[in-house]
This record gives sequence, structure tokens and C-alpha cells, in this order.
Amino acid sequence: MQSLICLFGAFIAAAVFQTGSCVDTVIGLYGETIEVPCNNGINKPDGLIFTKWKYVKDDGSPGDLLVKQAQKDDATVSATDGYKSRVSIAANSSLLITQGSLVDQRVFTCMVVSLTNLEEHSVELKVYKKPSAPVIKNKAKGLENSKLTQLGECVAESANPAANLIWMKNNQPLVDDGKTIIITSAITKDPVTGLSSTSSRLQYTASKEDVESQFTCTAKHVMGSDQVSAPETFPIHYPTEKVSLQVVSQSPIREGDDVTLKCQADGNPPPTSFNFNIKGKKVTVMDKDVYTLTGVTRADTGVYKCSLLDNDVMESTQMVTVSFLDVSLTPTGKVLKKHGEKLEVSLEKNASTEAKVTWKKDNHKLDKLPDFSNLTYSDAGLYVCDVSIEGIKHSLSFELTVEGGPKIMRLTKHRSNDGKHKILTCEAEGSPKPDVQWSVNGTNDETTYVNGKATYKLTVVPSKNLTVSCQVTNKLGHDMRDISVFSLFEEHKSKPEKNEDGAEQAKVIVGVVVGLSLAAALVGLIYWICIKKTRYEPGKRPCHTECAVLHTSII
Repeated sequence: MQSLICLFGAFIAAAVFQTGSCVDTVIGLYGETIEVPCNNGINKPDGLIFTKWKYVKDDGSPGDLLVKQAQKDDATVSATDGYKSRVSIAANSSLLITQGSLVDQRVFTCMVVSLTNLEEHSVELKVYKKPSAPVIKNKAKGLENSKLTQLGECVAESANPAANLIWMKNNQPLVDDGKTIIITSAITKDPVTGLSSTSSRLQYTASKEDVESQFTCTAKHVMGSDQVSAPETFPIHYPTEKVSLQVVSQSPIREGDDVTLKCQADGNPPPTSFNFNIKGKKVTVMDKDVYTLTGVTRADTGVYKCSLLDNDVMESTQMVTVSFLDVSLTPTGKVLKKHGEKLEVSLEKNASTEAKVTWKKDNHKLDKLPDFSNLTYSDAGLYVCDVSIEGIKHSLSFELTVEGGPKIMRLTKHRSNDGKHKILTCEAEGSPKPDVQWSVNGTNDETTYVNGKATYKLTVVPSKNLTVSCQVTNKLGHDMRDISVFSLFEEHKSKPEKNEDGAEQAKVIVGVVVGLSLAAALVGLIYWICIKKTRYEPGKRPCHTECAVLHTSII
């Protein structure tokens, strides 16, 4: 088109002025001062007389705007219409038009007259305006699932040329398919300003997945980057297809807890009232979706249901299990038993699930409970039984005391490391702890008492041979044992290198030897008598047979 205009202008110029020019196109901005160049700024030939600007009126007739004499500083405005106060000329001979509007979209001609030539340069002016940001109006309150519904109307106003509008869902353009998506666009012009407004209506068939979808409208225009409306989301209305019952209380549920049941449906808008089936009994709740069971017991264990008010078939079930743990321990508290007696321990438990049992004695974990069929002093102590299931734990205990009269298990002696003392050790059993009494004075060393076993030590310096007694006593009886203790002086005088125990052993050996000698002498005497008697009594069996029998029996 521009080529045709240039050819047409060149033909006119050649016919009238015998000089040629083509029509250029410039773009001005609406509302701003527009500059229309004269011959692209090359407009001062030698011998310039004046420069004149004229334009083509709406009816096609020519109109004068202004003339600028070369020798004068100011131009003479010749326009008598709306341009009278809006036009001026720049230093480079460009035409300046203030407050550009769409009425300025026409052809302006710059005529340059010099002493040797007359040239005309025509320029077509176009006035552009960027549209206002697009806005989605007349929005739907909600969209029906699978139903074609008018979502809204997008409007981009006051533009030239008119803006092009594109609907977007989640930043992806929507395409009119004539069925599920229908887009209708229209352009209107302001009769005063001549600016165009574009509107676009979107009819959309929504699905449940569009609950979170964002819809926007994008305005495209030659005057710059795209403009995008604020995103809009729409509630999607669809009927309930599924009901869900939830137990929102803590887990596990224990006796005495409050249990809250929550019923939910996937419809939109969601139902607000429901029927709860509480172990066979229907309970209707209005304007809420929860039902609370207070202070539940094990009898409340069972299947619970909820459903829609108008559709009992659409329901959901949930199993509620109330955990419980009953424990009984025999015996409990303080238990007193005699040494050697039997103690029967009985643990009874009743629980909703398999219970875990652990035993501790004096805060030490046991692999199993000891055998109490024959109690010993070491069995005494504090026994704690922990019985637990998930969320519930019971602890029971008994404290066992085993009593018995004292009994001395061993009484020993030995010389101290420096050889200057005798140390006597009396080991006894009994409970309560026995008191000890020695028959001689000495220094009492450490005393220990563990699990009914007491150990007493006495350090003495015997100046002569002694028989020392250890006596132990408690409220249930007493026991005593003696031990011989040689004087340190006698031991050193006889055989210093021997210890006391060696001397004792020597005495035993001497006694055995003496005894054997006496027995041998007695056997010899009896044998001699037997032989002599046989010799003087004819008819008797041989003496050696009887004597042999006698000898064997004696040995």
C-alpha cells in the first residue's frame, strides 16, 4: 500500500511541480506532542525562501497550517480550525502537534521553496495508544461440573489500534472448540475519542480438577509487551460422590478418652449436615460434621458409620477400638517370709491386645521372676512388675523380706601378714542381721552383710593357747562355734617356721600313728592266744582260719 502511495505522490509531484516525493509513515503517541519530520530532517537547501506545512482535511480538500520564512525567527500560523493552537515548527522544520489524538491521523505535507527549486514531502501520521490493563468482569460465582457456563468477560479499553485478547488457564491459552470452550470477542469505539475497547466473553465447561485452576486474560498490542489481568479462581460445583469418616482423636484410644468422629463429603459446596450411626443408633447432626463420644469404655469398641442426610447408601465406616488393661498382682505391699519357705506369686492380666510384662528387682531388670519355692536370704528385695500395651502402662510391686535365725557357716583363723596377730573370721547367715559376740577381747575389723550373709572379723594377740567362741544372735535365735587358737609365743618357741595350722596337722598325724600301733599290738595278741588254744584242744579247726576272720573284723 505504501508503495502505491509513493508512486501516486510521485506522479502528482511530477505533474504539478516537476519534482517527486513519496509518502512516509510516522507514528505518534496519543495525548503527547507528535513530531512530523520534513524530508527526514534534510530540508534546508541553498537559497531557502520559506517552508510551508499543509494537510488534507477530512473532506479531502487541502488546508494550510503554517509558513516559516527563512529570514524570520517565528512562523506564521495560517490554520483556522482546531490546529490553530496546536501546531508549531521545530528548528529542523518538523511539524509539532500538541495533544495528539486520533483526528490527527491524516497526511501532512512539507513544502520547501528555494531560489532554484520547490519540493514537497508528504507524511502519513498514525496515532497509537496502548490499552488499559485487561480486567475480567461479570465473573461467575461458580462453575458447574461438566456444564458449559459463562466464566466472565475480559475488557481492554481505550486503545488504538484495538487490542487482541487471549484467554489463559494456568498460563496456557484456551482455544475455542465450539463445544466445551466458546470465546466471543467484540470491538467498540468511543464516539468522542475514537479509541477502541475490546471485550471477550468466555464460556467454559469445568471439571473437578479446575478447583485450583487460575484463569487470566492477556492483551496483545503493537505498542509494547503483553498485559495480563489478575488471576481468578472459581469454585467448581459438583455433587457428592464419596463420604469419608475419620477418627480425629489421639491414638490409641483409652478408656475415659473423648472420641471425635468427623464425616466429610467430596461434593462442592460440601454438605454441612450428616447422619451418624452410633452402634446401630442413628444420630443426625445439623450444620456440623462432627460427633463426639465422651468418656468411652471398652464396651464402645465397634463399627461406626456416617452418611448423607438424603442418601443413607452413600456412607463410610470406621472401626473404633478402645484399649484397656486390667492387672492384678498377688502378693503386693510388704511380704514377710521365713528362710526356706515357699512364696507363690500370681499375675493376672486382661488387655485389649497382648501385654508386655517386665520384672525388676531393686531397680535391676530381671530376665524372669526367680523361683521362690525355697526362699533364701538373697531373694529379699523390692520387686516391680511393669505391664504395658501401647499407650497404657501399669506398675505393681511387692517388697519381700526373708527372715531366719542365725547359723554359723564357718569359723576360721589365720595369721596376719606381719605375723604379729591372729585374725578370726566368723561367717554366719541370718535375718535380721545377727549381732556377734566373741569370748575374748580383740579388735573388731570390718563387718559385711549382704543377702543375709554376715562376715565378722576379730584381730587378737594370744599370749597363751585359747579356745575362742563366736556367738551370733538375732530376734529369732542364736548359734555358737568354738575354735582353738595357739599362743604366738608357743609357736615361735617350738617351730617358728610352722604356722598354726601346721601344728594342728602334726598333732593329728601323731594321733593316727599311735592308734594304728595299738591296733596292731591287739591283733598280734589275739592271734597268739588263738594258736595256743588250738594246739591244746584236739579236734578243733585250724586256728589260723578263725584268727584271720578275727583279724579282718578288727581291721
